[in-house]
Amino acid sequence: MLDLRVIRDDPDRLRASQRARGESIDVVDELLAADEARRSSLAEFERLRGEQKVLSKEIPHASGEEKQALLARAKDLAAAVKAAQAAADDAQVRLDELAMVPSNIVLDGVPAGGEQNYKVLREVGTAPELDKVRDHLELGEGLRAIDTERGAKVSGSRFYFLTGVGAQLELGILNLAMKTAVDAGFTPVITPTLVRPEVMAGTGFLGAHADEIYRLERDDLYLVGTSEVALAGFHANEIVDLDAGPLRYAGWSACYRREAGSHGKDTRGIIRVHQFHKVEMFIYCREEDAIAEHERLLGWEEQMLAAVEVPYRVIDVAAGDLGSSAARKFDCEAWLPSQSRWMEVTSTSNCTTFQARRLGIRERSGAGPRTVATLNGTLGTTRWIVAILENHQRPDGSVAVPTALRPYLGGVEVLEPVVPTRR
Repeated sequence: MLDLRVIRDDPDRLRASQRARGESIDVVDELLAADEARRSSLAEFERLRGEQKVLSKEIPHASGEEKQALLARAKDLAAAVKAAQAAADDAQVRLDELAMVPSNIVLDGVPAGGEQNYKVLREVGTAPELDKVRDHLELGEGLRAIDTERGAKVSGSRFYFLTGVGAQLELGILNLAMKTAVDAGFTPVITPTLVRPEVMAGTGFLGAHADEIYRLERDDLYLVGTSEVALAGFHANEIVDLDAGPLRYAGWSACYRREAGSHGKDTRGIIRVHQFHKVEMFIYCREEDAIAEHERLLGWEEQMLAAVEVPYRVIDVAAGDLGSSAARKFDCEAWLPSQSRWMEVTSTSNCTTFQARRLGIRERSGAGPRTVATLNGTLGTTRWIVAILENHQRPDGSVAVPTALRPYLGGVEVLEPVVPTRR
């Protein structure tokens, strides 16, 4: 949700943002008209209420025909006040509905356009030189680390088991991510994975991508696709204390995504699945500190990618691919040797005050309570196994373990295949 004062003062800024996203600008005029209608109807209600109060003071002092006339006028005013209040309430409902429509206003410098219009900021590391490239599923099956056949037998397509060193790898990635977060001053949190509709809506996930979300209709709860949702709701309808600096949380949770509309895309292996685990950073800060905090989040993500020794690049995501809540988003993409392409492994978004305004999260300031900014960023997830296996593979199907992950695998330096690999 956007600040109406900003839209009133500079509607062209929202229009430009909507254009950059490839979204309709008509909502801007509709929103301004609804705001004017609400203010006008509220002013009429207040005018009539004022007249009603004056009249109520005159009636006790009147008598005879004058009093009867005042009483008749009071009756008419009561009906008019009731009608004006209903009109003001209706105008507020309409305004509230329209206020949920526009996406967040993109920040200056964000590339315009859609998914393919990103800007590459930097590339780090060198892709491995491999004579024969095995993909992560072949490697994982050889290591008895990934079992998609039994996953499908138990739960359906795009489910899987991580077994043996596969489970250890995931736990290693997540534990390293949590250690990185704690060392950086984050508070670790194990979050709920079921949330109420108002929390899901407050974070902006019930818009264009609502089909991605699993809903438990009987209980009216949603399964989260990221612990960002639960962490955003953690301080809903609260006034938080930011005097000592930003509030930083690192949430560990299972995540669920329907992957609606992704049929045929990365269906092999565990790149695009319905369930996975993730450590997500989440920050509450003052609005003026949000850009600096965003850079810090990206820095911690790059620190993790450097630790697992995979080549990656950082992209500035285009406006049309941001999602409704983000005003700017940076993705880190790891090199995927089996497909000779880059694959997203982390994402960090500056949501400015968009989510917090919806969720009623404010801080105390000299001018009174004001809305805070929220930011999020992935620090480690199941998909990283894909990049680690493929970039650290050896000709015999074994996989070198990145130094930073070895303590989480009992000091093992190389994962040896259990099942003979094809040569």
